[in-house]
Amino acid sequence: MNGKDNYDLNCIDSVTKYTTAHLFVEERTNEACYKFLKQVKDSCYEQINEIYKKEKHKKVEDRNLIEFVCDGFENYKSAFQKLFYRTCKLTFGVPIACKKHGLKHNNNPIERHNGRTKDRIKSIRSGFKSFEGAEAFMNLRDIIYNFVNPHQELQGKTPAEMAGINLSLGRNKLLKLIRKMAKMRGHSLR
Repeated sequence: MNGKDNYDLNCIDSVTKYTTAHLFVEERTNEACYKFLKQVKDSCYEQINEIYKKEKHKKVEDRNLIEFVCDGFENYKSAFQKLFYRTCKLTFGVPIACKKHGLKHNNNPIERHNGRTKDRIKSIRSGFKSFEGAEAFMNLRDIIYNFVNPHQELQGKTPAEMAGINLSLGRNKLLKLIRKMAKMRGHSLR
């Protein structure tokens, strides 16, 4: 944006490909990473805690907990420790080509997501004029990614459908999603 890098932080479930958290920021500070992972905690903590309760009686190394995978950016690790240090596992410092390094997990879903975002932004020739405009674009892109566009890898379902979030949007998903939101907010759209 205006020659300055900004960051789109995303947390994607590796099975459903659903984006569980998304935050567009100017810098990846400790505070920004905490705010980002707090979104995950706020939306998923009930499920995370349910799994933790079943596993907490086992030895730490034998627990089958929710596992977060991230690159080596240190602020993710410190935010994770504040929010999930007992209830989840963290695989930290995962490179893109982790399979050839013998690692069990990879960050391919997020790297693929980031690649598609970069491809889309390249087609916007003049770039974004403001942080707010870029943030609105990224928020809309996240909604379309989760609820509108079917994924070949998911046998034609959207990530929301794979995650069990079925809004019965039919064929014109984006229009129906807009209408549902307008109705919830008390607006009428024809």
